Amino acid sequence: MKILYVASGIPVPGNLGGSTHAYEVARGLSQRGHEVHVVAVSREGHTNLGHLFAPSQQQLDGVTIYHIDVPKALSLLTTPTIMALAHRLQPDVIMERYYNFAGAGMIAARLGKRPTLLEVNALIVDPPSIRKRQIDDRLGGPMRRWATLQCRWADAIVTPLQTTIPSGIDRTRIHETPWGADVDRFTPRPAQRPPDHQPTVVFVGSFRAWHGVAHGVKAARLLLERGVNARFLFVGHGPEFAQVTQLAGGHPNIVFTGAQPYAAMPAILASADIGIAPFDTHAHPALQAAGFFWSPLKIHEYMATALPVITSDITPLNQIVRHQHEGLLVPEADVPALAEAIATLLADPQRAQQLGAAGRERVVAHYSWQQHCAELEQIMQTIVDHPPKST
Repeated sequence: MKILYVASGIPVPGNLGGSTHAYEVARGLSQRGHEVHVVAVSREGHTNLGHLFAPSQQQLDGVTIYHIDVPKALSLLTTPTIMALAHRLQPDVIMERYYNFAGAGMIAARLGKRPTLLEVNALIVDPPSIRKRQIDDRLGGPMRRWATLQCRWADAIVTPLQTTIPSGIDRTRIHETPWGADVDRFTPRPAQRPPDHQPTVVFVGSFRAWHGVAHGVKAARLLLERGVNARFLFVGHGPEFAQVTQLAGGHPNIVFTGAQPYAAMPAILASADIGIAPFDTHAHPALQAAGFFWSPLKIHEYMATALPVITSDITPLNQIVRHQHEGLLVPEADVPALAEAIATLLADPQRAQQLGAAGRERVVAHYSWQQHCAELEQIMQTIVDHPPKST
């Protein structure tokens, strides 16, 4: 198939979770023999309105990337450019990554009568407590209507959790498809460590409240104050960076690397012994309303690296990481429980390695980008061969 993948506002290549997702999907489909064309931005926050008339092009891992650098909130301005691109390429299917102010790919597909796949990675309609929803309500709900219309137009929808999609949408078009890890890029860490190796606990992710980075730092402080011999590595950046670095109190065993390129992540994870993901849905109203609808990259990549994982005991995280099978589960926002789980694995390296090995087996079997792309291929082939009637 020839696939046009519209990921408006997402930097590809880039270091964001969305960047990794779009890159791995495009690369994975290309490796399966498809001709893939991606619309994205060159880097976060960069604007070049000249790209509306002449997108820049880049070849990367067998994929053609068209950079249209407009502000993310103005993504619909790219509609004529994407329509012209679709007319020139004549793709068999157009896939678009959903975003509030996007939809140019869906318009191009609708007008060109092409099969469409909508990729949804967040709640389509925000809960009433969200400021954006409140503004939309005051305006009469144009954003909600546009979001719902895109779902109606889509021949198929892929999402980690179907509660992201409004209830009025035909559920037979919705495919729950988790994200994954590149199990060829992320491989088991060395079994034998150098004599001077210090046990290392790693957190990777956006420094936002619902990622639980503050809980991780507090747990690290508790353990270090108890004299536990370990190094705590926090990889990433975000709004809570200043707060959590202050929480660390300058302790030399709590290290902040800042944002790191995706290419560096396999080596960073391979240097660690335990991966933590203390997500806290209490800090995110949408997660409270719809359930944990994200498919967590960090957990999949920890598992691919054979790290035992400590995460929150919430669905679906507790279905990915099963307690005492691939890692340990702790209650949300329970810092002492998080610290105790870390201490348990640090005190029993053999058990930690067993859990990590089981995690590697599980992610290869169920949560790889390779499997994700195989499922996307099957969904796209079905709507190309037998397109359902969109409404």
